[in-house]
Amino acid sequence: MPKIIVFVYIEPFLWLNLPFYFLFLKTVFNISDYSGSKKTIATIGTFDGVHLGHRKILENLVQQAKFLKSESLVLSFFPYPKMVFQKDSTVQLLNTIEEKIDLFEQIGIDNVIIHPFDLPFSNITAEDFVQKILMDKLNIQKIIIGYDHRFGKNRTANIDDLVGFGKKYGFEVEQISAQTIEEVAISSTKIREAILEGNIKAANNFLGYNYFFSGVVVRGNQLGRTIGFPTANMLISNSHKLIPKNGVYIIKSKLQEKSVFGMMNIGIRPTVNGTVQTIEAHFFDFDQEIYEQTIQIEVIEFIRLEQKFNSLEELKRQIEKDKQYALSYISKRKLI
Repeated sequence: MPKIIVFVYIEPFLWLNLPFYFLFLKTVFNISDYSGSKKTIATIGTFDGVHLGHRKILENLVQQAKFLKSESLVLSFFPYPKMVFQKDSTVQLLNTIEEKIDLFEQIGIDNVIIHPFDLPFSNITAEDFVQKILMDKLNIQKIIIGYDHRFGKNRTANIDDLVGFGKKYGFEVEQISAQTIEEVAISSTKIREAILEGNIKAANNFLGYNYFFSGVVVRGNQLGRTIGFPTANMLISNSHKLIPKNGVYIIKSKLQEKSVFGMMNIGIRPTVNGTVQTIEAHFFDFDQEIYEQTIQIEVIEFIRLEQKFNSLEELKRQIEKDKQYALSYISKRKLI
């Protein structure tokens, strides 16, 4: 097996001011850039994780848009309001913006707007928001929104006000029930807790897909080859991306159009006196060069905590045990 070192770098938000298009999804990063001739069925929210609870809401949105011969539209924001009002730079997210947009596309959403949230935007009055944005720009026919949604300057308007605006301006309001909103909130909390605890199986069950990281393959150092396990070292520059707890994991990636399994270690590499957290992946049965390519690594299951060994030889023996465990896990569950 060839020796592979991979650094994954995600340049944060350089493309936010540029509209771009997925295969079926139109995405813009400012409300002023949106244009469309059809009526829309819209919803508003962060949808971090785009988990199974979110999908119920979004799939309903898509179905109604098709039935009414309109287009589905998701309005979201970045930075999130919490980052602006609380100046909280420690917010940990399940998805980068690009990852989230890709998940929207998989569900079948027609349009996504990721609008910059700032103080001037927060000072727009409720009626101006409805008239100038929802009606004049987004051309909404219907909005599907949480029963507890608040909007407008100082968040003074509520769902009842929105219903009133709907009657005045000619659009329908569908409330997402308290039970559904609670389920969504609980799922998001449980997913984050599970990932931080290393309970990847539970997190993936709530998400409805395997938790993943994405980035670009670049050259780096080649320490892993010295013990026979070439590693892919991932550098996640997006400080808001939620990282699982330190330990060893079973992973999967699609490399050169082929599904490849492997192991990943998250930690400081105490055996070699490391002090900085690294993310290192070792792929099974893969022998092609992937430098400068974009890759995605899915996290399937937690194996064990990171630990310090007395020697590299002892570390090598443990990694071999981890590999055999991973291969057995993959085989028994017929993941291949």
